[in-house]
Amino acid sequence: MPGPGADRGGSGEPGAPQVLRFRPMLRLGPVTLETNLLLAPIAGYCDLAFRQLCRSQGGLGLACTDLLSPQGLLRGTATSLDLARTNDADKPVGMQLYGSDPEIMAAGAVWAAEHGATVVDINMGCPVDKVTKKDGGSKLLCDPERAERIVRRVRAALEGRVPVTCKLRLGWFDGQPVAEWLAPRLVGAGAAAITVHGRTTEQKFSGQVSHEGIARVVEAVAGRVPVIGNGDVREPRDVVEMVARTGCDGVMIGRGALSTPWIFRDAWALLRGRPVPAEPTEREKIGLVRRYFELMLEYRDERYAMDQIRRRITWFAKRLGPCKPLKEAVRTAAGPGDVLGALDEFLSGGLRCVEHEREERAPQTLFAA
Repeated sequence: MPGPGADRGGSGEPGAPQVLRFRPMLRLGPVTLETNLLLAPIAGYCDLAFRQLCRSQGGLGLACTDLLSPQGLLRGTATSLDLARTNDADKPVGMQLYGSDPEIMAAGAVWAAEHGATVVDINMGCPVDKVTKKDGGSKLLCDPERAERIVRRVRAALEGRVPVTCKLRLGWFDGQPVAEWLAPRLVGAGAAAITVHGRTTEQKFSGQVSHEGIARVVEAVAGRVPVIGNGDVREPRDVVEMVARTGCDGVMIGRGALSTPWIFRDAWALLRGRPVPAEPTEREKIGLVRRYFELMLEYRDERYAMDQIRRRITWFAKRLGPCKPLKEAVRTAAGPGDVLGALDEFLSGGLRCVEHEREERAPQTLFAA
């Protein structure tokens, strides 16, 4: 069943740009975003370097940090502080907290506001066991009273300094929707926006995202605050489809950005009925890989940067065509010089597949919080 935005206008001609009626700028309480496109908090992938890479391509309204433990922030653990790291070029930025204790969540939110957060988001959507077994993430969908108390307490602690938002799944079990009646309660408790991943916890990342489920949340919230749709956005046209089918006010993109940091630029053009810019050239794509690696070296140590580029090269290479030798050269590189040398050699015509390369499966361990 089509959602409330399904009749949003367009030419009706195959392949023609759709011109949608939507909020061109999102207001999250006192914060106004320049576009309605957001980078999701993807665990293990949304470091400061990658956020800046996406921002450099244009079209991104808000980037989110990785999932943050408020206890870790308050204790000053190295891992939590690194995940929360930001700078002046990384604005506006959302810091997403997970947990189940309203007081600890409130204290963590205050820490985030004092350390650069433009928005504080409460995670009610992570389906991973290590989060839900501590009653955080999507487990809060099973305890709506606690979820509401957390929002009220966090909002009170922030005292209007930054807005508080919530990210939900449709529910815990398939066929038992929660978000459509919980979202209005969270708005009443002070949430300035609701993001909905269109799957249940039971689904995790299997099957297809439910546009209908997101549309029901949009209807339930009834325009009181923006509703942001999330899930299965791999190409710019998926953003247009999400808005058209659900009536949502914005779209959060996760895994689709890992191989295509310019997806926000392209989707923003489509949403406004403009032609999609030309795809970056091969040299420009390699330049993005190089820039990401250089930023990782700048913000972290060499060991960490090497670990990350070895993990990330499969994603970056998805838009480079057959290049298994390049991926292997980066994965086996002994140091930064070898990584940069492999990128240069690729641009010079080396490290390419002569025979047909069977595409590798993308890593399945990541999850969007």
